[in-house]
Amino acid sequence: MGYIDLQARTDQAAYIHESAWLYGDIELAEGASVWINAALRAELYDIRIGRYTNLQDFVMVHIGNHTGTRIGDYCSITHHVTLHGCTIGDNCLVGINSTIMDGCVIGDNCIIAGHTFLKEGTEIPDNAIVMGAPGRVVKTRDCGEPNRINALAYYKNALAYQRGDFRAWAQPDFFQQLRREVGEAE
Repeated sequence: MGYIDLQARTDQAAYIHESAWLYGDIELAEGASVWINAALRAELYDIRIGRYTNLQDFVMVHIGNHTGTRIGDYCSITHHVTLHGCTIGDNCLVGINSTIMDGCVIGDNCIIAGHTFLKEGTEIPDNAIVMGAPGRVVKTRDCGEPNRINALAYYKNALAYQRGDFRAWAQPDFFQQLRREVGEAE
């Protein structure tokens, strides 16, 4: 069983799994979701999670030595990621088992590949694909739309989980419908 601190502002969230742990000054924006065994700790500074952003299973978000942690809108922070006192722009995907350290700033529409390590103070420009340890930009491409579709898939899944439906993604046209919705919104 997890824990949600009374200081945490979670009323706009789409879903928070019962095993999630949220301590301190945390704000989850509209449509955000926090999944199985995620841990967020904001003892000194704050943590802000953007609209329709998902923190997947076993994600750890903590503040840095001199700053809070900010995650933009429509981001997917995938399984086993560690975020520590960093800033992530909108429409980003941070791959499985990545670590992003204090003072890192990631631009909009980026992909941080799985198992990437970004050392303290690393700055990543918009539209970058980053990989390695230490991470470096390997390609430039606007990944905003596919990243947004992924985030919206997690939002729709969060709503389904709230209803007790654990197979929403199995619907025949689930992802095609998401792509249409994103296209219509632009």
